[in-house]
Amino acid sequence: MDKGIFTQLPGKIVELDSRFKYVMALALNSRSNYMNGIIRCITKRDGDLQIKGYADRSVLYQVRGDSLKNFYIENKLNINGEEELINQFSGDDWDFMGFEDPDIWIDDMDDFTHVYFTISLWNKKQRHTFCHLGHAEGANLDSLEMTEPVLIVDEKIRRAKEPSIAPVNKGGFRYNLIESRSDKGQFSYSTVRVAITENMGEPWKFGETVLHPAENNIPWIGGHASPGPLLSQNFIDVGDGKCLGFLNGREVNQKIGENVRYGTFSIGLFIYDYENGKIDWVSSKPFIQDSEAKTITFASQFVQTGENDGILYAHVDDSFVRAYEIRANLIKPLLI
Repeated sequence: MDKGIFTQLPGKIVELDSRFKYVMALALNSRSNYMNGIIRCITKRDGDLQIKGYADRSVLYQVRGDSLKNFYIENKLNINGEEELINQFSGDDWDFMGFEDPDIWIDDMDDFTHVYFTISLWNKKQRHTFCHLGHAEGANLDSLEMTEPVLIVDEKIRRAKEPSIAPVNKGGFRYNLIESRSDKGQFSYSTVRVAITENMGEPWKFGETVLHPAENNIPWIGGHASPGPLLSQNFIDVGDGKCLGFLNGREVNQKIGENVRYGTFSIGLFIYDYENGKIDWVSSKPFIQDSEAKTITFASQFVQTGENDGILYAHVDDSFVRAYEIRANLIKPLLI
Protein backbone atom coordinates (compact mmCIF):
# COMPACT_ATOMS: atom_id res chain seq x y z
CA MET A 1 0.00 0.00 0.00
CA ASP A 2 0.99 3.63 -0.46
CA LYS A 3 3.34 4.60 2.37
CA GLY A 4 1.92 8.15 2.30
CA ILE A 5 -1.08 7.03 4.36
CA PHE A 6 1.03 6.80 7.50
CA THR A 7 4.24 8.25 8.92
CA GLN A 8 6.67 6.02 10.80
CA LEU A 9 8.04 8.02 13.71
CA PRO A 10 11.77 7.76 14.40
CA GLY A 11 13.22 5.92 17.36
CA LYS A 12 11.65 3.88 20.13
CA ILE A 13 8.54 5.09 21.95
CA VAL A 14 9.37 3.36 25.24
CA GLU A 15 12.73 4.18 26.81
CA LEU A 16 14.68 1.06 27.74
CA ASP A 17 16.80 0.83 30.88
CA SER A 18 19.17 -1.73 32.38
CA ARG A 19 16.31 -3.98 33.53
CA PHE A 20 15.10 -5.13 30.12
CA LYS A 21 16.54 -5.61 26.66
CA TYR A 22 13.19 -6.29 24.96
CA VAL A 23 9.71 -4.81 25.49
CA MET A 24 6.50 -5.16 23.52
CA ALA A 25 2.67 -4.98 23.54
CA LEU A 26 2.09 -1.44 24.82
CA ALA A 27 -1.41 -0.83 26.23
CA LEU A 28 -2.45 2.68 27.25
CA ASN A 29 -5.06 3.93 29.73
CA SER A 30 -7.68 6.25 28.26
CA ARG A 31 -8.56 7.66 31.71
CA SER A 32 -5.09 9.20 31.99
CA ASN A 33 -5.33 10.75 28.51
CA TYR A 34 -3.15 7.79 27.51
CA MET A 35 -0.27 9.05 29.66
CA ASN A 36 0.10 5.80 31.59
CA GLY A 37 -0.39 2.16 30.79
CA ILE A 38 1.15 -1.32 30.79
CA ILE A 39 3.89 -2.99 28.79
CA ARG A 40 5.14 -6.56 28.48
CA CYS A 41 8.82 -6.87 29.42
CA ILE A 42 10.87 -9.91 28.39
CA THR A 43 12.95 -11.36 31.22
CA LYS A 44 14.41 -14.24 29.21
CA ARG A 45 14.41 -15.18 25.52
CA ASP A 46 15.42 -18.57 24.14
CA GLY A 47 15.64 -19.39 20.45
CA ASP A 48 15.32 -17.51 17.16
CA LEU A 49 12.32 -15.23 16.53
CA GLN A 50 12.06 -16.48 12.95
CA ILE A 51 12.04 -20.19 13.87
CA LYS A 52 9.13 -21.97 15.54
CA GLY A 53 9.97 -22.98 19.09
CA TYR A 54 11.44 -19.76 20.48
CA ALA A 55 10.19 -18.91 23.96
CA ASP A 56 9.92 -15.74 26.04
CA ARG A 57 9.40 -15.31 29.76
CA SER A 58 7.53 -12.14 30.59
CA VAL A 59 6.35 -9.77 33.31
CA LEU A 60 3.99 -6.79 33.07
CA TYR A 61 5.18 -3.32 34.11
CA GLN A 62 3.51 0.06 34.24
CA VAL A 63 4.66 2.86 31.94
CA ARG A 64 4.23 6.62 32.15
CA GLY A 65 4.62 9.17 29.38
CA ASP A 66 5.61 12.78 29.11
CA SER A 67 3.96 12.77 25.67
CA LEU A 68 2.22 10.29 23.40
CA LYS A 69 5.60 9.73 21.76
CA ASN A 70 7.77 9.06 24.81
CA PHE A 71 7.16 6.64 27.70
CA TYR A 72 9.23 5.35 30.62
CA ILE A 73 9.05 1.99 32.35
CA GLU A 74 8.05 2.30 36.00
CA ASN A 75 7.28 -0.44 38.53
CA LYS A 76 5.93 -3.93 38.08
CA LEU A 77 2.15 -4.13 37.65
CA ASN A 78 0.90 -5.53 40.95
CA ILE A 79 -2.34 -7.52 40.97
CA ASN A 80 -3.82 -8.68 44.25
CA GLY A 81 -4.35 -12.44 44.00
CA GLU A 82 -1.70 -12.94 41.34
CA GLU A 83 0.18 -15.69 43.17
CA GLU A 84 -3.00 -17.64 43.89
CA LEU A 85 -3.90 -17.63 40.19
CA ILE A 86 -0.41 -18.73 39.16
CA ASN A 87 -0.54 -21.57 41.67
CA GLN A 88 -3.96 -22.57 40.38
CA PHE A 89 -2.64 -23.14 36.86
CA SER A 90 0.88 -24.34 37.71
CA GLY A 91 1.94 -27.86 38.65
CA ASP A 92 4.38 -30.65 37.90
CA ASP A 93 3.37 -30.76 34.22
CA TRP A 94 3.17 -27.00 33.73
CA ASP A 95 5.70 -24.19 33.43
CA PHE A 96 4.28 -20.69 33.95
CA MET A 97 5.88 -18.41 31.35
CA GLY A 98 4.36 -15.18 32.62
CA PHE A 99 1.58 -12.73 31.89
CA GLU A 100 1.70 -11.39 28.34
CA ASP A 101 0.16 -8.90 25.91
CA PRO A 102 -2.06 -6.67 28.10
CA ASP A 103 -5.15 -4.72 27.07
CA ILE A 104 -6.87 -2.01 29.12
CA TRP A 105 -10.60 -1.35 28.87
CA ILE A 106 -12.50 1.25 30.91
CA ASP A 107 -16.21 0.75 31.58
CA ASP A 108 -17.94 4.05 30.80
CA MET A 109 -20.86 3.10 33.04
CA ASP A 110 -18.90 2.96 36.30
CA ASP A 111 -15.39 4.15 35.29
CA PHE A 112 -14.01 0.77 36.40
CA THR A 113 -10.69 -0.42 34.99
CA HIS A 114 -10.45 -3.87 33.37
CA VAL A 115 -7.13 -5.39 32.32
CA TYR A 116 -6.90 -8.46 30.10
CA PHE A 117 -3.70 -10.43 29.54
CA THR A 118 -2.46 -13.79 28.31
CA ILE A 119 -1.70 -16.44 30.93
CA SER A 120 1.01 -18.40 29.13
CA LEU A 121 1.67 -21.98 30.27
CA TRP A 122 4.07 -24.53 28.78
CA ASN A 123 2.93 -28.14 29.06
CA LYS A 124 6.07 -30.19 29.71
CA LYS A 125 4.59 -33.53 28.66
CA GLN A 126 2.74 -32.44 25.53
CA ARG A 127 5.42 -29.86 24.70
CA HIS A 128 3.19 -27.04 23.60
CA THR A 129 1.76 -23.83 25.04
CA PHE A 130 -1.69 -23.17 26.45
CA CYS A 131 -2.86 -19.53 26.60
CA HIS A 132 -5.80 -18.57 28.82
CA LEU A 133 -7.21 -15.02 28.73
CA GLY A 134 -6.74 -13.56 32.20
CA HIS A 135 -8.58 -10.64 33.78
CA ALA A 136 -8.11 -8.18 36.65
CA GLU A 137 -10.21 -5.20 37.65
CA GLY A 138 -10.13 -2.22 39.98
CA ALA A 139 -10.57 1.51 40.37
CA ASN A 140 -7.24 2.09 38.60
CA LEU A 141 -4.02 0.32 37.64
CA ASP A 142 -2.74 0.56 41.22
CA SER A 143 -5.69 -1.27 42.79
CA LEU A 144 -6.25 -4.30 40.59
CA GLU A 145 -7.81 -7.50 41.88
CA MET A 146 -7.39 -10.79 40.05
CA THR A 147 -10.53 -12.63 38.93
CA GLU A 148 -10.98 -15.98 37.26
CA PRO A 149 -9.82 -15.90 33.61
CA VAL A 150 -12.55 -14.78 31.23
CA LEU A 151 -11.58 -17.54 28.78
CA ILE A 152 -10.08 -20.90 29.75
CA VAL A 153 -8.83 -22.99 26.84
CA ASP A 154 -8.76 -26.76 26.44
CA GLU A 155 -6.70 -29.26 24.45
CA LYS A 156 -8.63 -28.46 21.27
CA ILE A 157 -8.55 -24.65 21.42
CA ARG A 158 -5.32 -24.04 23.39
CA ARG A 159 -5.14 -20.29 22.68
CA ALA A 160 -7.23 -17.26 23.73
CA LYS A 161 -5.34 -13.95 23.63
CA GLU A 162 -5.08 -10.48 22.04
CA PRO A 163 -8.73 -9.38 22.61
CA SER A 164 -10.30 -6.69 20.45
CA ILE A 165 -13.19 -5.14 22.37
CA ALA A 166 -16.21 -4.59 20.14
CA PRO A 167 -19.08 -2.14 20.79
CA VAL A 168 -22.26 -3.46 22.38
CA ASN A 169 -24.62 -4.67 19.65
CA LYS A 170 -28.38 -4.23 19.48
CA GLY A 171 -28.81 -7.49 21.39
CA GLY A 172 -27.10 -5.92 24.40
CA PHE A 173 -23.91 -8.02 24.27
CA ARG A 174 -20.55 -7.93 22.51
CA TYR A 175 -19.02 -10.08 19.81
CA ASN A 176 -15.44 -9.44 20.90
CA LEU A 177 -12.59 -10.88 18.86
CA ILE A 178 -9.61 -12.93 20.06
CA GLU A 179 -6.64 -14.69 18.58
CA SER A 180 -7.17 -18.44 18.75
CA ARG A 181 -5.54 -21.47 17.13
CA SER A 182 -6.16 -24.27 14.64
CA ASP A 183 -4.09 -27.16 13.27
CA LYS A 184 -4.37 -27.94 9.59
CA GLY A 185 -2.02 -30.19 7.69
CA GLN A 186 1.58 -29.83 8.83
CA PHE A 187 1.13 -26.35 10.34
CA SER A 188 -0.54 -24.65 13.28
CA TYR A 189 -2.39 -21.44 12.42
CA SER A 190 -3.36 -18.39 14.46
CA THR A 191 -7.02 -17.65 13.76
CA VAL A 192 -9.49 -14.88 14.60
CA ARG A 193 -12.39 -16.08 16.72
CA VAL A 194 -15.46 -14.48 18.27
CA ALA A 195 -15.79 -14.33 22.06
CA ILE A 196 -19.37 -13.64 23.16
CA THR A 197 -19.47 -11.27 26.12
CA GLU A 198 -22.44 -10.14 28.20
CA ASN A 199 -20.41 -8.89 31.19
CA MET A 200 -16.83 -7.77 30.62
CA GLY A 201 -15.70 -8.91 34.07
CA GLU A 202 -17.32 -12.35 34.01
CA PRO A 203 -16.54 -15.43 31.89
CA TRP A 204 -16.88 -15.01 28.12
CA LYS A 205 -18.06 -17.72 25.71
CA PHE A 206 -16.14 -19.03 22.72
CA GLY A 207 -17.86 -18.30 19.43
CA GLU A 208 -17.09 -19.26 15.85
CA THR A 209 -13.82 -18.81 13.97
CA VAL A 210 -14.36 -15.86 11.60
CA LEU A 211 -10.97 -15.76 9.88
CA HIS A 212 -8.75 -18.79 9.17
CA PRO A 213 -5.53 -18.12 7.20
CA ALA A 214 -5.65 -21.53 5.50
CA GLU A 215 -9.12 -20.81 4.14
CA ASN A 216 -8.36 -17.43 2.55
CA ASN A 217 -6.27 -16.74 -0.52
CA ILE A 218 -4.57 -13.68 1.02
CA PRO A 219 -0.78 -14.16 1.08
CA TRP A 220 0.09 -11.63 3.79
CA ILE A 221 -2.12 -13.52 6.29
CA GLY A 222 -1.43 -16.99 4.89
CA GLY A 223 0.00 -18.32 8.16
CA HIS A 224 -1.35 -16.36 11.10
CA ALA A 225 -4.06 -13.78 11.85
CA SER A 226 -4.61 -11.81 15.04
CA PRO A 227 -7.12 -9.01 15.67
CA GLY A 228 -5.74 -5.57 16.47
CA PRO A 229 -7.32 -2.33 17.68
CA LEU A 230 -10.81 -1.45 16.43
CA LEU A 231 -11.42 2.17 15.40
CA SER A 232 -14.36 4.31 16.43
CA GLN A 233 -16.91 5.42 13.86
CA ASN A 234 -16.11 9.07 14.54
CA PHE A 235 -12.65 8.42 13.13
CA ILE A 236 -13.66 6.34 10.11
CA ASP A 237 -17.32 5.50 9.45
CA VAL A 238 -17.71 2.21 7.55
CA GLY A 239 -21.45 1.79 8.05
CA ASP A 240 -24.04 1.11 10.72
CA GLY A 241 -23.04 -1.72 13.06
CA LYS A 242 -19.57 -1.95 11.60
CA CYS A 243 -16.08 -0.68 12.40
CA LEU A 244 -12.66 -0.63 10.79
CA GLY A 245 -9.82 -2.38 12.56
CA PHE A 246 -6.15 -3.17 12.27
CA LEU A 247 -5.35 -6.81 11.56
CA ASN A 248 -2.02 -8.45 12.36
CA GLY A 249 -1.15 -11.03 9.75
CA ARG A 250 1.74 -13.35 9.00
CA GLU A 251 2.75 -14.99 5.75
CA VAL A 252 2.58 -18.77 5.53
CA ASN A 253 5.14 -20.82 7.47
CA GLN A 254 7.87 -22.68 5.60
CA LYS A 255 9.22 -26.12 6.49
CA ILE A 256 13.04 -26.07 6.28
CA GLY A 257 14.49 -29.43 7.24
CA GLU A 258 13.36 -30.15 10.79
CA ASN A 259 12.49 -26.51 11.45
CA VAL A 260 9.46 -24.36 10.70
CA ARG A 261 10.40 -20.84 9.61
CA TYR A 262 7.87 -18.09 10.20
CA GLY A 263 6.88 -15.63 7.49
CA THR A 264 6.76 -11.85 7.84
CA PHE A 265 4.23 -10.38 10.31
CA SER A 266 2.70 -7.07 9.17
CA ILE A 267 -0.34 -4.88 9.78
CA GLY A 268 -3.37 -4.68 7.50
CA LEU A 269 -6.98 -3.53 7.70
CA PHE A 270 -10.33 -5.23 8.12
CA ILE A 271 -14.00 -4.27 8.43
CA TYR A 272 -15.86 -5.94 11.28
CA ASP A 273 -19.63 -6.35 11.52
CA TYR A 274 -19.94 -6.28 15.30
CA GLU A 275 -23.74 -6.63 15.18
CA ASN A 276 -23.45 -10.12 13.73
CA GLY A 277 -19.90 -11.13 14.61
CA LYS A 278 -18.68 -11.35 10.99
CA ILE A 279 -15.63 -10.02 9.14
CA ASP A 280 -16.84 -8.35 5.93
CA TRP A 281 -13.54 -7.39 4.32
CA VAL A 282 -9.79 -7.82 4.68
CA SER A 283 -7.22 -5.72 2.83
CA SER A 284 -5.47 -7.59 0.03
CA LYS A 285 -2.10 -6.12 1.06
CA PRO A 286 -0.42 -5.09 4.32
CA PHE A 287 -0.94 -1.57 5.60
CA ILE A 288 2.30 -1.20 7.61
CA GLN A 289 5.64 -2.99 7.59
CA ASP A 290 8.23 -1.31 9.79
CA SER A 291 11.41 -0.24 8.01
CA GLU A 292 13.59 -1.97 10.65
CA ALA A 293 11.57 -5.15 11.07
CA LYS A 294 13.28 -8.43 10.28
CA THR A 295 10.13 -10.47 10.79
CA ILE A 296 7.46 -8.79 12.98
CA THR A 297 5.39 -5.57 12.95
CA PHE A 298 2.45 -6.09 15.33
CA ALA A 299 -0.16 -3.46 16.29
CA SER A 300 -1.35 -3.28 19.91
CA GLN A 301 -2.83 0.18 20.62
CA PHE A 302 -4.48 3.06 18.73
CA VAL A 303 -5.04 6.56 20.10
CA GLN A 304 -7.16 9.08 18.20
CA THR A 305 -5.53 12.50 18.48
CA GLY A 306 -7.80 14.56 16.22
CA GLU A 307 -10.77 14.37 13.89
CA ASN A 308 -8.58 12.99 11.13
CA ASP A 309 -5.46 11.90 13.00
CA GLY A 310 -4.28 9.16 15.31
CA ILE A 311 -1.25 7.24 16.52
CA LEU A 312 -0.87 3.50 16.11
CA TYR A 313 1.58 1.71 18.42
CA ALA A 314 3.19 -1.55 17.34
CA HIS A 315 6.07 -3.71 18.49
CA VAL A 316 8.87 -4.53 16.09
CA ASP A 317 10.45 -8.00 16.21
CA ASP A 318 8.97 -8.42 19.71
CA SER A 319 11.77 -6.11 20.84
CA PHE A 320 10.73 -2.44 20.94
CA VAL A 321 7.68 -0.22 20.45
CA ARG A 322 7.26 2.07 17.46
CA ALA A 323 4.58 4.67 16.71
CA TYR A 324 2.98 5.59 13.39
CA GLU A 325 0.89 8.65 12.64
CA ILE A 326 -2.31 7.62 10.88
CA ARG A 327 -4.53 9.86 8.72
CA ALA A 328 -8.15 8.87 8.25
CA ASN A 329 -8.71 10.80 5.02
CA LEU A 330 -5.96 8.81 3.30
CA ILE A 331 -7.24 5.45 4.55
CA LYS A 332 -10.82 5.93 3.34
CA PRO A 333 -10.00 5.58 -0.41
CA LEU A 334 -8.49 2.16 0.31
CA LEU A 335 -11.86 0.87 1.52
CA ILE A 336 -13.76 1.44 -1.72
